[in-house]
Amino acid sequence: MKYATFDESGVLQGRYDSAVHRAIPDDAVEIAADLYFKSIREVDGVWRLVNEELVKVPFAVVVPDFAQLVAVERYKREATGVNVDGLQIETTRDSQALIASTGLSAVLDPEYRCNFKTVTGFVEIGAAQIIEIAKAVRAHVQACFDRELALLRAIEAGEYRDEMLTEGWPNSAAL
Repeated sequence: MKYATFDESGVLQGRYDSAVHRAIPDDAVEIAADLYFKSIREVDGVWRLVNEELVKVPFAVVVPDFAQLVAVERYKREATGVNVDGLQIETTRDSQALIASTGLSAVLDPEYRCNFKTVTGFVEIGAAQIIEIAKAVRAHVQACFDRELALLRAIEAGEYRDEMLTEGWPNSAAL
């Protein structure tokens, strides 16, 4: 005789054959031999007990959260960095904040100079170069957000294709 156990929502949890298993759980339900073997072979759905009958229910269709996938990709692309006059500049969120504050100092004092850390090390730069870096970083980050918006609009219009996720992002420095 063949048996099956089910969880509280009716999903098949275990199969038992009295010819093989010495102990059959008390809550096991007897099932027909053909269904027993079918439930082992056919794994393209969820086997569950419905109205005292073992039936296969198709797997639920999982629709990806495309907006979330796009946001994650934008965040990753945003932090890839930019190249400004041969200097590789980080564009992580922390770097963006530091560059913005350095840029403010450069705007307030045209004679401002500082030791600025690039991907390859420190360089001494002045106000004009600081402002150029800040503008390049801001343009890069804005281009990433613009690409995210374009992809969100494509999703809303039903025109989004999976390959679009990796296309059209701004050029970035190889960090």
